[in-house]
Amino acid sequence: MRTLILTLTLVLLAAPTAFAQQENSRPQLYKSRSFQVFTDLPKEEAEELVDRLETMLVFVSRYWGKPCRKMIKMFVVKDFQNWASEDMQNMAPEGIASIRSGGGLTMTSVRGIVGGPKLDANAVVYATADHGTPQHEAVHAYCGLTFGELGPVWYAEGMAEVGQYWRKGEKGVTTNPYVLDYLKSQTPKPLNDIVNNPLETTGDSWQNYAWRWTLCHLLGFNDNYTQRFKPLGMSFLAGNNTSFDTVYGSQFEEIDFEYKQFLQDVEPGYRCDLCSWDWKTRFRPVSGRAQVVSNIEADRGWQASRLLVTKGETYSVTTTGDWSLSKDGDELTADGDENGNGKLVGVLFQDYELSEIIELGTDSAFRASQDGKLYLRCQDDWGKLDDNKGDVKVTIKLANP
Repeated sequence: MRTLILTLTLVLLAAPTAFAQQENSRPQLYKSRSFQVFTDLPKEEAEELVDRLETMLVFVSRYWGKPCRKMIKMFVVKDFQNWASEDMQNMAPEGIASIRSGGGLTMTSVRGIVGGPKLDANAVVYATADHGTPQHEAVHAYCGLTFGELGPVWYAEGMAEVGQYWRKGEKGVTTNPYVLDYLKSQTPKPLNDIVNNPLETTGDSWQNYAWRWTLCHLLGFNDNYTQRFKPLGMSFLAGNNTSFDTVYGSQFEEIDFEYKQFLQDVEPGYRCDLCSWDWKTRFRPVSGRAQVVSNIEADRGWQASRLLVTKGETYSVTTTGDWSLSKDGDELTADGDENGNGKLVGVLFQDYELSEIIELGTDSAFRASQDGKLYLRCQDDWGKLDDNKGDVKVTIKLANP
């Protein structure tokens, strides 16, 4: 039995990318260990693309635990004016049409036994040279060749986007700015609309790709969910009848909350692993002269103070220690600098909602506007936490016991 898997990539045609027409730009074949790329890109750009594809393939092969054992054939087009009819004679009409529309298409044929193992597979990628489309489609080709499956659309397209944005040694967000601008300008798409929408059977828009990337990036990098995410993906690629709800149903409220926080705070360099919420620490109220103590690290997001506050009560906060906002930056107290950077701030969590930010510092007091769990952090840009260092010891008690 032979199965044909098609994946379609749509991109934002209005994204500002332009190339100057160059002489001697007829398509050439570039070969590497895992790719055969026929492209009209200039030699230097073509070699850089092939190198980037190989590096990405190492990453995805390590992640899914299987090497790509067959060559991935690719047609990557910068400008069809550079292509003569004989250059396109081995290209499928569907692939040409997809590139002309500004996107990409992966055609994977799988030969195997019904209900049994995959015996052989071949993949051909058609992609515009813009917008990271070759990397995106190469992830589809890898999955088709290696597993004979891509998984549900939200997973297949989301992971292809994760793959195309991956940079060696980089855990932070590297998504295209226009994607982040779109995500931050929209009301968050409900999780159920991403993972349980039967109508999303094709890669229908770059906007849907953005939402799928958001969920896959969050689940893949957030410490609370990453351990379950890889086995879920492997089950998808094995063709098993599993689902997001089966694996993450018990954590749905936590994921939904962190998904919305991610969309609110995300910027280039944002680290989901550093901003994972602490759902395990126990919080307690204080009475009399009792106090709670916590260590708050400069290079993480919101962290548990261990204090359960009561509406109307006033609490005093004192700190010891220093931190800095870069590896070689000046040491700051919890008061931060003159612009408030590096200041200790807090927020109250109750029923998966957050209060307004509470300005604190080395020696301060605040009156609780509501009941809730107090979380603390060092105030800094969300995309710049990873180079912070140091921590402060925070002691909190009733101001008037």
